Amino acid sequence: MNPRQTPSEKPKYFDLDIHGIGYLNRARLVTPETGTPFLSVTVAALRGPADAAQYTHFDCVVVGEEAKDLVRQLMPAIEADMKVLVGFHLSDLQAESFVFKQGDKAGTTGVGLKSRLLRFQWIKVEGNPYYPAITGNTVVA
Repeated sequence: MNPRQTPSEKPKYFDLDIHGIGYLNRARLVTPETGTPFLSVTVAALRGPADAAQYTHFDCVVVGEEAKDLVRQLMPAIEADMKVLVGFHLSDLQAESFVFKQGDKAGTTGVGLKSRLLRFQWIKVEGNPYYPAITGNTVVA
């Protein structure tokens, strides 16, 4: 809390939210040398015309509790290279530079997009609805 801020005042915060559709890849538990382990996933977001879509990749720390549970459930499907298509909500986008260590681009600088995965609006695995669960004409969230 800011020393000049009274307890009744809420801290100000600016959100940078991203909503979109994309595929989940590289779901993993990251264990840093120092700090707390965290769940991470790459979202390959779709953009552009449907008949010539392109991808923008976001490396995300999964922070929403329900999102964490769903990513853990989906890890076997992601590892089996099944198509996991999601409607997603990301926050706190940041760009981070890095140096390629191998391949044709070795030694050159690249930029990675990092974000926090807050929640899913919906999930389909291999085209089949997964979340929210659908039973008959009823949606079970």
